[in-house]
Amino acid sequence: MKRMLSAVKPTGKLTLGNYIGAIRNFVKYQNDYEMIVFIANLHCITVYQEPEELKKNLKDAAALYMACGLDPEKTTMFLQTDVMEHAELGYIMACNTYLGELNRMTQFKDKMAKGESGLSAGLYTYPCLMAADILLYDADYVPVGDDQKQHVELTRDIAQRFNNRYGETFKLPEPLVQQVGKRIMMLNDPYHKMSKSENNDKGCIYLLDDLNVIRKKIMSAVTDSYGEIKVDQERQPGIYNLLEIYSALTDISKEEIAAEFKGKGYGEFKKAVADVVVQEIEKIQKRYNEIIKENIIEDVLNEGALKAHKMAFKKVKKVERKIGIDIHKRK
Repeated sequence: MKRMLSAVKPTGKLTLGNYIGAIRNFVKYQNDYEMIVFIANLHCITVYQEPEELKKNLKDAAALYMACGLDPEKTTMFLQTDVMEHAELGYIMACNTYLGELNRMTQFKDKMAKGESGLSAGLYTYPCLMAADILLYDADYVPVGDDQKQHVELTRDIAQRFNNRYGETFKLPEPLVQQVGKRIMMLNDPYHKMSKSENNDKGCIYLLDDLNVIRKKIMSAVTDSYGEIKVDQERQPGIYNLLEIYSALTDISKEEIAAEFKGKGYGEFKKAVADVVVQEIEKIQKRYNEIIKENIIEDVLNEGALKAHKMAFKKVKKVERKIGIDIHKRK
């Protein structure tokens, strides 16, 4: 069975965009692939996080993973810091990455272009850690959005360089880009991606939002003055985003949805989108509350970390031997 790996960085509360663009797909993939999904808490601290808020976000992320349908019997789930090999291989990967490659990485480059100050070295080198996250487990596929594809490409470059220097060690992963729902945008600004890191409550639907609040956010979503529901991302980005959400949650094509609502008003369409979203999130919240009461999160993460550690330890030992820094046997 092919192996697939992914992670969510819970620097904020998980959103509908995270669910549609990532978590929902993991649930589908776990039946066809050996799934490894971890909570990337080391990546969280490239910028300052309030400690108590971060702890809550980490716990919520684990609970929501399971509430959305990830099954610990099928998917290896763990906290990144519970498998220390991530950090060790991350440093080794940094030693095999060129400054020019990191300078071209979009997130750091964009922040530099905006003149942001106080940028951390961790923010600069985190693509090396991300490469280690993937390469530790010989992942065949990494599901990503368009904005993350660059990281998998860098991972492949680093892995190939290492293999050329030291002999065959790492499998080259393939990015798997989801087509429907791959990029859900802000409701009040459909030109920007819905992000858990954005401080924009009106435009963002959080998975733990009150259901009435979710409905109000959708009913207030930015549209346009054309008054016609069409699949036109350039001229009608707000409507297109709502079509994307509806399509992703119902598996009905955007074209079919537009045809169904032809001649109907934006209010009626928004209500239909709200109904679909609320119905989906209500199920997630019900299961989330059950998981919190069952108090199973710690056991699931510990069991996942043990399984992940066995794989990661073997890979790091192989890497250490290849580069000449291991001089004794270690269990």
